[in-house]
Amino acid sequence: MHKKINKQKNTGRQILSEAKGYTIIETMVAVSLFLVVIMAGMGALLNANLLHQKSQSMRSIMDNLSFIIEDVSRNLRTGYKFHCINDGNFTVGTIVIPKSCASGGAIAFENDFGNNLLDTDQWIYKIESSGVGQPFNIFKSVDSGTTWVQLNPNEVVIDSISGFSVLGAEPPNADGTGNHQQPFVNIKLIGRITFKNVVTPFFLQTSMSQRLIDI
Repeated sequence: MHKKINKQKNTGRQILSEAKGYTIIETMVAVSLFLVVIMAGMGALLNANLLHQKSQSMRSIMDNLSFIIEDVSRNLRTGYKFHCINDGNFTVGTIVIPKSCASGGAIAFENDFGNNLLDTDQWIYKIESSGVGQPFNIFKSVDSGTTWVQLNPNEVVIDSISGFSVLGAEPPNADGTGNHQQPFVNIKLIGRITFKNVVTPFFLQTSMSQRLIDI
């Protein structure tokens, strides 16, 4: 009788021991759920990283545009003898003559460190297309238009309505008549940024007056 009771106890313990394990179906379900959660988390992480890279690249392009505006305005502010070009005439002997215009595609001026007696060291900023059907870009020259450097990256497309306006560029006459307005320049950049198939329009505008008094 005692042996029979012990045998029943051992059998009960064995059943309880076997009941504590996991079946293969439960294990497969748990692993599947874990993989689904991991894949969803990785997808969200990769998407967030992609958005961050796009944001950083867009910020870099916008910083480049801001630097262009700052470079133009700083050099114009310390320059003089502004010549607004609205007729496509970049002749060396012509661009040294101060000239105002309401809407020009380029502006030439004598840099603060330039030689007033030379006609070949004028600085020029222009917004121009390299050909028919080609996008407009902003260029800079420090040798009266002999050589040019493109300032904006290729992702930036500038509209043709962008440009410069100059008021009061002409100095007053010797007898005190004529223009008595301090030279004033307005810069307007309008366009769009195309990056990763995303198009972002922009509008930048700034104004400055000549630091050197000419009235």
